[in-house]
Amino acid sequence: MIDYFSLGHPLSRLRSRYAQRARERMLRLFLATFQPTPETRVLDLGVTPDQSLPESNYFERHYPYPERIVAASIEDISALQDIFPRTRMVRIAPGPLPFADQSFDIVFCSAVLEHVGSRDRQQQFVRELLRVGRAYFLTTPDRWFPVEFHTLIPLIHWLPQSCHQQILRVLGLEFWSKTDNLNLLTGRELMEIFPPASRPVLKKITTCGWPSNLVAFGLC
Repeated sequence: MIDYFSLGHPLSRLRSRYAQRARERMLRLFLATFQPTPETRVLDLGVTPDQSLPESNYFERHYPYPERIVAASIEDISALQDIFPRTRMVRIAPGPLPFADQSFDIVFCSAVLEHVGSRDRQQQFVRELLRVGRAYFLTTPDRWFPVEFHTLIPLIHWLPQSCHQQILRVLGLEFWSKTDNLNLLTGRELMEIFPPASRPVLKKITTCGWPSNLVAFGLC
């Protein structure tokens, strides 16, 4: 399993507490926006195999119609089938999604976009998300929040990306220093990777009064 959560960090429990609250607010926004029914087909794109944190797979834990979810990940999530027996678990490869056009009424994608690579690859990822769904709900951390969620290091991610990555390498955080593994976005950058015809509504979730998560949603 890829450790996206800094599980051994002394501040991990505190980060987890705030992450759970943010995901609760995002789920409420999702339900209020789309008002899904028992017939609504949902793809949750980017499920984690982690079972240790209360915010992990928050959508599967609390969505009212779990039997209508297809949960997909590039990681091995087969162990989750016993935890969420009413939800179909699918392992996929990076790249084009193995689903037909408009297979789902809504694509839900939380905290994945920052991990797919360059801006071009992020654009390709969004195009695939729009292809397989009729509507979308996508979240990603706000780069302007003062603490970077994955490393739990403050402020250095505000520097130009090359400087940020160089500092991470000096600190021994080689994995997070690679664009393929971490490429944060501002609200403006998030809007720009969507095709003009599918520009989303943009909302911001706050933590301690500061925007911490970006939420983009709309029709495909």
